[in-house]
Amino acid sequence: MKPIYSLLFSLFLIVGCTETKVPETVNVPVKPDNSAPAINYTLVNTTPHDTLAFTEGLLFYKDQLFESTGAPDYMPQARSLFGSVDMKTGKIDVKAELDKKIYFGEGIVFLNEKIYQLTYKNQKGFIYDAKSFKKIGEFSYQNKEGWGLTTDGSNIIMSDGTNVLTYLDPVSLKVTKTLAVSDDGYAEDYLNELEYIQGFIYANIWNKNFIVKIDPASGKVVGRMDLSTLCTTARARFRNALEMNGIAYDASNNKIYVTGKFWPHLYEINFAH
Repeated sequence: MKPIYSLLFSLFLIVGCTETKVPETVNVPVKPDNSAPAINYTLVNTTPHDTLAFTEGLLFYKDQLFESTGAPDYMPQARSLFGSVDMKTGKIDVKAELDKKIYFGEGIVFLNEKIYQLTYKNQKGFIYDAKSFKKIGEFSYQNKEGWGLTTDGSNIIMSDGTNVLTYLDPVSLKVTKTLAVSDDGYAEDYLNELEYIQGFIYANIWNKNFIVKIDPASGKVVGRMDLSTLCTTARARFRNALEMNGIAYDASNNKIYVTGKFWPHLYEINFAH
């Protein structure tokens, strides 16, 4: 971590609802808060979440919840892995794990019977068979960092901590297009964990407790959901809980779940989508 961020990093640890990633540069105008219309939500249900999970990805595949995690150096208990989640206990049944001395695990996505996994700063991703969970390939990308993944059913969509989403061809893993995301003319930076829900891309914003709704045709933010109350609740229930990160859409049952790093619970929420 670069020295200029050391003080901010210390403050993030004290506050709790923040993240350890530090983007390389931030040179954008300050955007007015809540320029996009607010998205109201209701809390439907609360289920357990693994408090050892430093959440980087959250998604459903064939009616099963999956989660991927990272492992910061200063947290010896954290692991870079992904697996299926027991909704009754929140525990992860590990399907694959990276060497945390080399790789920091990031987001995952399922597409065409394969699993794609990003790493944070290695500019490398891994491909697994979706049935056996055996690694079957690797790929490289030019983005300085890898953060979140989702899919529109045809493309892999990747975030890297900037306001730009990168579309990858799932076969060649080559860039097919990029999408600059903005809200009222201002760059919507720090796009993090992603989920594609009924034609729109939803993204966690790093270091904030917002989820933004993005129109993939224009890149414009068309809605913003403030979930800071859930972060406060998580922190009150488990003092090591950090920032919000994780959106999962159960399309079969039309349910949406959110969580955060080391949060004690998954929260099922409902909103117009």
